[in-house]
Parts: sequence; structure tokens; C-alpha cells
Amino acid sequence: MNLSGWILKRMGWRFKMNVAPVPHKCVICVAPHTSNWDFVLGELGSRSMGYKSAFMIKDTWFFFPMNHLMRALGGVPVKQHAHTHVSEQMVDAFNSHEKLWLAITPEGTRSRNTHWHMGIIHIAQSAGVPLLLGYIDYGERLVCIDREQPLSGNPEHDMIEIKRYYAGRTARYPENFATGLDDDNTNSETT
Repeated sequence: MNLSGWILKRMGWRFKMNVAPVPHKCVICVAPHTSNWDFVLGELGSRSMGYKSAFMIKDTWFFFPMNHLMRALGGVPVKQHAHTHVSEQMVDAFNSHEKLWLAITPEGTRSRNTHWHMGIIHIAQSAGVPLLLGYIDYGERLVCIDREQPLSGNPEHDMIEIKRYYAGRTARYPENFATGLDDDNTNSETT
């Protein structure tokens, strides 16, 4: 067991990888996201398996000496005022790395948000990499990369399926987690 796995275990958490073989490049959808602790737990989980997850962060954070820290943590700079969209920048990142696990929270905020960002789907499709579903469940005290999400070519349909998958997961702050789906799993807000 490495240091990350030991720390996770000492905190009373487990990491589980249900995807085999583990792809060298993928987008990992991570939810629920209601706390900064989600980042810490996710990093400990992935590093316990010998992987370093990457995350998108504004390029303005990449100044000396912060640029060294951001890269060490897995930060991938995003130019928000560039002529290319974020998804195009991430495709470039996938093309320039031999291995890249890009973790993205579809909620885009730690606050309650039912309008999940479709970028997870667009980036995975455009880069030609699998979209994996991972979760951090505070009820089970489990960080898990659970399965690959098949993409149909219809992003709205795929997002509904992704939200259904996450319904019922326990966030650190449950009042801040929402899928926007009705109790009977029909669609009330698709994106």
C-alpha cells in the first residue's frame, strides 16, 4: 500500500476501481461535488492506484511559483479568452499526453446546481476517449471509479442517463447536490 492509500484508509475511506483494463486516457465524471474535500479524497483515491488525475484550471493560476504546484497537482491550464473552446483545448491536451485521466465535476460548482455541464460528454467524444463514471459517497465512505458510460451521440439523452446514475449518492453536503430529475427518474431538467 502506498502513502495515498494509507492516508485514505486512516481517514476511514476506501478506493475501489471497477473498470478493467484501466485506460491510459479517459475523462472521469466525478459527482457529487459539494466540498473541497472531494478533490482531496479523489486525489488520494487515484494516487492509491498509482494514477494522477488531472483537472482543468484557469491558466491565470500558472504563474511562478504557483505553476509548479498546479502542474504537480495535475492542473491542466485552460485559456478562457482563447479563440478555441475549452473542449478543443482539452482535445489538444489529450493529444499531447501519453497518459491523461481528466477528472471533471459536471455540476461545475459546490453549490446546488441542476444544470450540469455537457463538457464531459463533448470532451470525451471529441478526444475519442472513454467517459468513466466515478463517485465520492460520504455515506459509504467510498471513492469509486465504477464504470464506462456508453455515449449514444445524443448528449441530452446521455446526460439524463448520467444523472440517473448519480441519483441517490450521498454528498458531504446533501442539500447542495441535485440532479434535476423527478423522483420517478423522469426528466424534469435535462441539462
